[in-house]
Amino acid sequence: MAIEQSTQSNSIVDVLETVLDKGVVIAGDIRVGIADVELLTIKIRLIVASVDKAKEIGMDWWETDPFLSSKAAEQNTKELEKENEQLSKRLEQLEKNMSQNSRY
Repeated sequence: MAIEQSTQSNSIVDVLETVLDKGVVIAGDIRVGIADVELLTIKIRLIVASVDKAKEIGMDWWETDPFLSSKAAEQNTKELEKENEQLSKRLEQLEKNMSQNSRY
């Protein structure tokens, strides 16, 4: 029995190694409708691959997601601060223009 378990665990390791090396995509749709009227569609897409393989095929969204990457969160904060500064300047200019127009 020990030999059988060893062979089985080796084959699982081989399968896992192949899956991570090549990648596996699982896709499906769930649609809910009544009388040919579609009420809800859920699209499910799952990819199982190593990080290197995912990057190789162009899937690196976790690097730019501020919830998953501190670098992305820092970049997002800087962009928001810049946008806030620009909006403050525009608001200030609009208030200045309105006060000048109300004098006339």
